[in-house]
Amino acid sequence: MPETQVKAYLDNSATTRPCAQAVQAVVDAMETHYFNPSALYAPAVEMERALAEARHVIAASVQADADQVLFTSGGTESDNMAIYGALRGLRQPGEVLFSAAEHPAVRNACVDAATLYGHTAREIPITARGGVDLAALETMLNPAVRLLCVMQVSNETGAVQPIAEIAALRDRLAPEAALHVDGVQGYLRVPFSLRTSGVQSYAISGHKVHGPKGVGALVLRKGYRLQPLLVGGGQQNNLRSGTENTPGILGLAAAVKAYPATTQAQPQLAALRHRAIELLAQEIPPFHVLGPEADAPDAAPHILYAALPPVRAETLVHALEAQGVLVGTGSACSSHKRKGSDTLAAMRVPPALRESAIRLSFSIQNTAEEVEFALEQIIRQYRLLAPFTRR
Repeated sequence: MPETQVKAYLDNSATTRPCAQAVQAVVDAMETHYFNPSALYAPAVEMERALAEARHVIAASVQADADQVLFTSGGTESDNMAIYGALRGLRQPGEVLFSAAEHPAVRNACVDAATLYGHTAREIPITARGGVDLAALETMLNPAVRLLCVMQVSNETGAVQPIAEIAALRDRLAPEAALHVDGVQGYLRVPFSLRTSGVQSYAISGHKVHGPKGVGALVLRKGYRLQPLLVGGGQQNNLRSGTENTPGILGLAAAVKAYPATTQAQPQLAALRHRAIELLAQEIPPFHVLGPEADAPDAAPHILYAALPPVRAETLVHALEAQGVLVGTGSACSSHKRKGSDTLAAMRVPPALRESAIRLSFSIQNTAEEVEFALEQIIRQYRLLAPFTRR
């Protein structure tokens, strides 16, 4: 089928291009190391060891224990496993809290699981910057809260959530509550330690960090227990039965090993975001940052939600695509549903800004030249479209 000639790819929060190491690991696993790790012969035992090594790689990246790493099909399954698995085993009903910025994989799972298991689900308000409203959360926490779900980084605004402060509030006001963090947009790009954060479960997705699609992990705090959602052959300590996706897992581990240290990746990504804010603010006066501004401590280094009124986001996205520049309009999981952003609504962003918001998300593979070209095209297409846009 015909392919778009991509000159600048700035939709890395939707997915990333797999790195060469991940691709090679997948190919090797499919062509040569295709054995079932549950079998008894030598090549299968080698695959079992390779999976164990992959667990160590993931565990080390978040300061966790290797035996607490569960491989899944991706972020959605990891979030669902954490939520349903936590609530399914509780004997007494309670409350489930989730932030208004959550991805549907968390939001919908919280509402459904709460109904299914007799709990009450409530939404935590967020501020105009996109972060959890800590004052509101403090009034909502009580000993009846059983589960608290907050993403590490907003997939739309790039707001880094105050996990440490949330954990401290939980410890004081709802000590029995588990804290689940959707780390899909923050993993490897924003520092995180399972050992010191007070978090019970942490979800990651391979294709957001230059690994393959269809693989992810749920990392559990030592001693934390979940009820399994899948039953079968008892793989992964009876918590996630089914033959392991060895090509995907080894591809994920290869991508994590190849990813630069967070201290190295953060400045590289932040420089691209800062340049985008600087140039767009200079050349397009109506430009607004939706979420944390440039250099703010609660701003993820790799996501910029840019409102460019009066041009509609969908119009600008297609105009840019024709020039070989690919950007997003928010959550990739919701873009085809033509539904307004729940996160922007919760932030009380005016409709005119919501409708004109595009998301630029950067990766370690983006070059300064590539980003500069993309920004030039955004400015050029905006100037062509703005005069013909109804206000």
